[in-house]
Amino acid sequence: MRLFLQSKTQKTQFRLCNLEKKPYFCRLRTDRPRLNVAFTYTQRMLMTEETKELTLLSQIEYPQDLRQLKLSQLPQLCNELRQDIIEELSVNPGHLASSLGAVEITVALHYVFNTPDDRIVWDVGHQAYAHKILTGRKNRFCTNRKFHGLKPFPFPSESPYDTFCCGHASNSISAALGMAVAARLQGINRKVVAVIGDGAMSGGLAFEGLNNASGTPNDMLIVLNDNNMSIDKSVGGMRQSLLELTTNSTYNRLRYKASLKLYQWGLLNDRRKKGLLRFNNSMKSLLTNQQNIFEGLDIRYFGPADGHRVIELVKILRTIKEMRGPKILHIHTIKGKGYLPAEQNATVWHAPGRFDYESGERLKSDNQAPHPPKFQDVFGQTLLELAQQNDKIVGVTPAMPTGCSMNIMMRAMPERTFDVGIAEGHAVTFSGGMAKDGLLPFCNIYSSFMQRAYDNIIHDAAIMNLNMVLCLDRSGIVGEDGPTHHGAYDMAFLRPIPNLTIASPLDEHELRKLMYTAQLPDKGTFVIRYPRGTGSQVDWRCQLEELPVGRGRCLKEGHDMAIISIGPIGVEAAQAITMAEMEAANAGQKLSVAHYDMRFLKPIDTDLLNQIGNKFNRIITIEDGTIEGGLGSAVAEYMNDHSLKPHIQRIGIPDKFVEHGSVSELRHLIGMDATAIKQAILQP
Repeated sequence: MRLFLQSKTQKTQFRLCNLEKKPYFCRLRTDRPRLNVAFTYTQRMLMTEETKELTLLSQIEYPQDLRQLKLSQLPQLCNELRQDIIEELSVNPGHLASSLGAVEITVALHYVFNTPDDRIVWDVGHQAYAHKILTGRKNRFCTNRKFHGLKPFPFPSESPYDTFCCGHASNSISAALGMAVAARLQGINRKVVAVIGDGAMSGGLAFEGLNNASGTPNDMLIVLNDNNMSIDKSVGGMRQSLLELTTNSTYNRLRYKASLKLYQWGLLNDRRKKGLLRFNNSMKSLLTNQQNIFEGLDIRYFGPADGHRVIELVKILRTIKEMRGPKILHIHTIKGKGYLPAEQNATVWHAPGRFDYESGERLKSDNQAPHPPKFQDVFGQTLLELAQQNDKIVGVTPAMPTGCSMNIMMRAMPERTFDVGIAEGHAVTFSGGMAKDGLLPFCNIYSSFMQRAYDNIIHDAAIMNLNMVLCLDRSGIVGEDGPTHHGAYDMAFLRPIPNLTIASPLDEHELRKLMYTAQLPDKGTFVIRYPRGTGSQVDWRCQLEELPVGRGRCLKEGHDMAIISIGPIGVEAAQAITMAEMEAANAGQKLSVAHYDMRFLKPIDTDLLNQIGNKFNRIITIEDGTIEGGLGSAVAEYMNDHSLKPHIQRIGIPDKFVEHGSVSELRHLIGMDATAIKQAILQP
């Protein structure tokens, strides 16, 4: 629904959210300076509807509307889409730079292909904001990434235009190939397009998909959105190969004319005529003095083309749309295109938070009080400190040096830090190779991405009991990125693996001490998990000292019941204990709650558990991870195995995928905030 506010001097267009009865920031479009206003559901009744359409974008709800436009109108539409994304994200933060770079290819694909019957499979879903706006979600886009609002990435349950889940990189080619094969086997005339980019081609799964696509009958089109970036600048040989791919103008003219003739003769579309494709590839190699990996796999290569010339993209797509066999269209784009601050620093503007649209200034929180440091920054500073003392330490990360703050060591010791691209399995095995021959890698991978390296942890680290440190950033509930990014499962899937030490710090001081402990000799494969964002210590510096492996601690003595926690969720538990004891006292009752910080999930402190099990009849375990197989399960297993009979209540992430929203909203939703823990304590 599109609504307008009427003033005496001008008409003002207003974007309406139509989900929850709560305020959302929405934009008032005027010719005066932009205003950001929060309206509630009931206030919508005060608005008056107008019928005047001001822009091309206002005429489009779905791709069939887009396809009614003239080809010459598409550049204007792209400008309006880009403006819409910039203005919206200045108020409602999200992934800015990636989506700005993919506007033209989004418009061209929906213009040429009959979506949603034809399939567009996105890779790295933060490229897809223009896709969301063009596919029926324009008037709800201001709820993107908000609690109960639009999902942060394309997701099939939200829209038939979202053909596959794409929160993690490099899966588009495999998924699209599966769809293309499904269409062929079922006799469905359907086009399938995979849009891969933003560094996702550095992932091993992408190459597995390419290899299979070259040998499986299909007519899939792969669009390689090459912006020379992932989040940080992309790295590795594939990056260099993509940068060096050029086409000779004389060759292109000859090939285009020849392809038209071959197409008319029916030869270009015959899968059996691979000799023609090989001849074409050989001719190109001869004329351009180069060959690329795609043509080496018998995948027809087109490009590179300018990914910001939408009319040319449409013409190219129309030309190659009906060609038989797998094809790849290589386009060059600029991450952050159309917004100068984002073009100049795409890493910072990947997800910049709120910003002033006109000045390009990123806005600070309304609360100007000093903020505690982020766990990742404490990690980065401590890693450099340790590396200065221990020359065996090296740093490894898969395309996230800025996000995990390994860029701090990278600036000081570039020869000892390695960004391996979006390749989590390789990151672990590469670290294992260095560990095998005497180095001490700190391999930092987001918890949800470490899921992709499970076999590597077992086969290439734990079996050999290699001395290396796996740092799992973004563990637990992460917030607005939703179920594809919550670090819910690391404790549960790592706990059964022999030879691992698994630890989680309560605060920044504990993180520094665990990092120091992990780099001492003969510690084996050491896992440290910690959450996204800030902790509890404003003054994070402390003396580095060894912590006894497998030993927890009592944070607070008590007599009536015990709280057992692991990691920073223990801060929430401590607040809940204080609230519960005060509420009991106000009611004239005595309540004494003990609080234990386990520190280590593996090896778990059995002496401490034995002490707790013999002293208390009631125990609550609290963990920022799935309760299926994590700390609560470990405590229950120990108590059962040793004939201890306390009643155990487990609090953690439930056995379901948790939606997106702020961390505080989601903790309240799943009963893991201080208020919910307090209520659990006070239950009889």
